Amino acid sequence: MRPMRRFRQELTAEECVQVLERGTHGVLAVLGDEGYPYAVPLSYVHGEGKLWFHCAQAGHKLDAIRNYNKVSFCVVDQDQIVPEEYTTYFRSVIAFGTVRMLEDPWEKRQALAALAAKYSPHQETGRNEEIRAQFANVTMVELTVEHMTGKEAIELVRQKKSSSV
Repeated sequence: MRPMRRFRQELTAEECVQVLERGTHGVLAVLGDEGYPYAVPLSYVHGEGKLWFHCAQAGHKLDAIRNYNKVSFCVVDQDQIVPEEYTTYFRSVIAFGTVRMLEDPWEKRQALAALAAKYSPHQETGRNEEIRAQFANVTMVELTVEHMTGKEAIELVRQKKSSSV
């Protein structure tokens, strides 16, 4: 992977993981029909160097994954517009890796349960009922992160430095 040009703004691996943990959605980019990029926003859950998301059993996204399993996934953690400075205070992470559809029922259930727990943490009974009802109609996809980069606005870098002094 290519090195980040603005290396002073690069997030550490730990900071990248924190962004993924905080995020509520990201954008999956795949190689779509006729070589066009296809980017789609998704809910996801992160753990152990992997990302999991759900989708229907057919569609553009799954066709693209079946044709070429290398993808990227972008999560924007912060995007504060600062008009008087003609800039934004941003922080984001892009994870690169390969994806696969989870075929094993146990793996699929574990990933789906983790995703449901993230978005409905206090609804265990309802989550489990929904998983049972929808299990056969849902596809779970696992992204194994091979490389990850994160970047933040230089203003945020300066804020961190001044607060640590």
